[in-house]
Amino acid sequence: MNGGENLDSIPTDLTFEIFSRLPTKSIGRFRCVSKLWGSMLRCPDFTELFLTRSSARPRLLFAVEGDGECSFYSSPQPHNPYDESSLVVAADFHMKFSKDMWPDFRGFTSGLLNFSSKWKSFWPVHKDSGRVICNPITGQYAILPELIKKCQVIEYSFLGFDPIDNQFKVLLSMDCKINNHILTLGTHEKMRWRNIKYPLAHKPLCKGICINGVLYYLARSFGARSDMIVCFDVRSEKFKFVEYERLCFFQQLINYKGKLCGIKLAHVDDVIKLRLWVLKDEEKQEWLKYVNTFPKNEVLGSCKFSVAGVNARGEIVFLEYKLSKPFYAVYFNPDSNTLQRVEIQGNHEMLEKRNTVYAFVDYVEDLKFNIMKTTYAATSISPLEQKLKRTAALSTNKFDAMCLSDDDDDEFTGVINT
Repeated sequence: MNGGENLDSIPTDLTFEIFSRLPTKSIGRFRCVSKLWGSMLRCPDFTELFLTRSSARPRLLFAVEGDGECSFYSSPQPHNPYDESSLVVAADFHMKFSKDMWPDFRGFTSGLLNFSSKWKSFWPVHKDSGRVICNPITGQYAILPELIKKCQVIEYSFLGFDPIDNQFKVLLSMDCKINNHILTLGTHEKMRWRNIKYPLAHKPLCKGICINGVLYYLARSFGARSDMIVCFDVRSEKFKFVEYERLCFFQQLINYKGKLCGIKLAHVDDVIKLRLWVLKDEEKQEWLKYVNTFPKNEVLGSCKFSVAGVNARGEIVFLEYKLSKPFYAVYFNPDSNTLQRVEIQGNHEMLEKRNTVYAFVDYVEDLKFNIMKTTYAATSISPLEQKLKRTAALSTNKFDAMCLSDDDDDEFTGVINT
């Protein structure tokens, strides 16, 4: 069968429409069928259509760690909070890292994961760790060049994305006042680290998050020993710093409707307490504080939850720290004041044990950033065959709205009485 002749008989826009409905892995295989197919599936019109379709169906990506292995899965995010068919979703298996490597997740940006890990199969024995950028859906990866260090230091790596020039950059900060570096991914020349000077010496305190081309992370200055937020413009490679007296409360940074947000989640007795500080104006350093208290009812249950992030619909996504039977993600919509519980099912052995879970919201497949090697960075098996029970369950819980607070004390408002 001549693939080229068959494609010539089908209108290009219809061909694009058909292929745009396929997963990324299938597109990768079809690109290898012939030069014609490869050229067609790499053209800007198709990659843009594929991204548009993928953006309309973002997924919840999560990694499961246990028994020395790390496996990646994804599941659909609910689109209609009142559709009972979305109460149970399938966890699709994508890939796993073998026991000779253990990832330490440092960040998630535009579909790519940034982590440090032990890679015995790639690195000589005397090198204990490597910095890796990975697409967990396709299995593509990039191992970043090693840096020659004169002494033992703690490294902090951050992945940022410049949406104007479509470039990924890795910022590498050392636990010292000097020797900080940056690397641009996807350049035609060999990847190399460049020196970058910090206007204010500091030590990073948490994982970074990239929002609209700006990389943010919590840090502490070496001199004043005060906490601050570092704002790094990925395109210009310029630094700014934000100080705020409540930074000591931040457990992590998230993207809240396109704004930087610091959060703190606490489990106290029979309630879950959530605080959010949203950076309203970066130049004026103005913050808005949102507070709420959730009861551990039939939706949230008695399990320990963490905040995975905020999706494009503005829903705050809670996920259990550990796998359990059943395993739930909970979506809180501040606008409609509802909680929706979604059961995630799968028959892979990693989902049967009480393993640790790391989650990333709004994963979107993008074919434009082919910056990595095409071989797989890990052992991968065929996707799971899912058999789901469409069982009726209570998923939506109405309660008082999350309220805006102008107080600076350590108390919560909006406690829900049940």
